[in-house]
Amino acid sequence: MPSTRTSPSFPDAEYWDRIEKTRAAMEAAGIEVLVVSDPSNMAWLTGYDGWSFYVHQAAILGMEGEPLWWGRFMDVAGALRTVFMEEDACHGYEDGYVQNPERHPMEDLARLLDAYGHGAARIGVEMDNYYFSAKAYGTLRTFLPNATFTDATGLANWQRAIKSSQEIVYMRRAAAIVEAMHARIAEVAEPGMPKHKLVAEIYHQGISGTGGHWGDYPAIVPMAPSGLDATAPHLTWDDTPLRTGETTFFEIAGAHRRYHCPQSRTLFFGRPPQKFLDAATAVEEATVAALNKAMPGNRCEEIANAFNAALQARGFTKESRCGYSIGLSYPPDWGERTMSFRAGDRTVLQPGMAFHFMPALWLDDGGIEITEPILITDKGHERFCATPGGLLVK
Repeated sequence: MPSTRTSPSFPDAEYWDRIEKTRAAMEAAGIEVLVVSDPSNMAWLTGYDGWSFYVHQAAILGMEGEPLWWGRFMDVAGALRTVFMEEDACHGYEDGYVQNPERHPMEDLARLLDAYGHGAARIGVEMDNYYFSAKAYGTLRTFLPNATFTDATGLANWQRAIKSSQEIVYMRRAAAIVEAMHARIAEVAEPGMPKHKLVAEIYHQGISGTGGHWGDYPAIVPMAPSGLDATAPHLTWDDTPLRTGETTFFEIAGAHRRYHCPQSRTLFFGRPPQKFLDAATAVEEATVAALNKAMPGNRCEEIANAFNAALQARGFTKESRCGYSIGLSYPPDWGERTMSFRAGDRTVLQPGMAFHFMPALWLDDGGIEITEPILITDKGHERFCATPGGLLVK
């Protein structure tokens, strides 16, 4: 019997197009069977969408036929509600394997692969991601002694680099949501407001959505540090009241059907010190210089080089990358873990690629994040969002 999907994100034909692209990459890499455990890649290849990535699960793609979904037995029902494949392509392992030091779910996956004739195949596994452990790899090797394993980290991720028209629709909806989230911050934030109360407003707007489109949960929680906490990039929030005379930056994302559009802005209550105004000006000028290079045929590193040169001309430096590819994602990261705007990344930009341009500066007594999600187009690029730039001063 077919799956019981009630709200598919894409037509079956789009999944088959993705599978064809992925199989071509597998053939080029000498891989006969691909095991993807990254939930973003699982969703992209099969449609699966569920909060089950805290246990072992995978999509298995051979060179023929439908992909397989494999996971915890209780999650098979969720697979049938979300994947595009038929029921017999979904396989569950018994609960005795779950978080049991005496048994490992990969024992069951090994049996499944062998049952489908892959016991001696050349199998690609995602060696370096958040969801595939050293124990998982060791167990597969033990229970599939005749197979040859190869590192397929990033193989499926790279096939996702150029977005389809429907993927771009979802990203535009996510962009509208993050615009509304920043507008809500500007509306309600005030000195004395406990930080967690403001974050609650951010979450409420993000999940409520806008324009008739609902908000999905973001892959990263809001980053909202203030004052000296804002000298670090990845602190979240507490109940400390917002204060006059210090910066608070908000690194947040709108999400719709797992597609993300992150954007950051920085809030200051009172009169900003000159060095913060200077830093904001430097970021604004460097952003213009960098995005002038954001066009098809240029390379990722050209954007970084233009940004860093303009920033240094204003007396500031940034050690980290200034952007990365975005799209479909699950916790703990909304990046695609492929392209980055940094020296040495010679990836050629193509229409349909999407990025979070991230020109953040963390100073000795605060931080400034004024970032832009962008889409590479036939003629150059466009910004997904129309959120006002510069410091938000109240």
